[in-house]
Amino acid sequence: MSQVMGREIDERKKRAALRKLRKAAALAESGLGPPLSDWEREFLEEVEARIETYGSAFGDPEKGDLEEPLSALQKVKLKEIDKKARGKGLKRGGFKRRSSDRPDDKEPADDAPPPKRGITPISRQAAPKPPKKPAAAPTSAKPTKPVFRVIDGGKSD
Repeated sequence: MSQVMGREIDERKKRAALRKLRKAAALAESGLGPPLSDWEREFLEEVEARIETYGSAFGDPEKGDLEEPLSALQKVKLKEIDKKARGKGLKRGGFKRRSSDRPDDKEPADDAPPPKRGITPISRQAAPKPPKKPAAAPTSAKPTKPVFRVIDGGKSD
């Protein structure tokens, strides 16, 4: 571990980060959204423990602001977990809540609206494009010869 880990962080920032972590965990326990994965639960617990012990959950100065208790990526992941715990879903797919009247053995219905016109789905954007055919040669029967023409109006002798 880096020596930077035990640095002094503003108490208000530590309390705010701990409050967000604990709130996300509590919301996940309430069952509004899908259950958190083992990794997500472990993430919340470990980050909370690091902040309480060291004042910060990261040690590498390249990963975030040294005056903050969470790194930039930890903040992003915490925000995703919070959204999931609230049952709000994620952009671009994410999770879908199952209604209580639907049996568990069936796949969830695909309620996604059709893509808007002019927007190409990513799956088609990444598909290889067919090679372009070379331009066709002129269809005349005989090839034409270049012609030399003299234009009047040049230098007079």
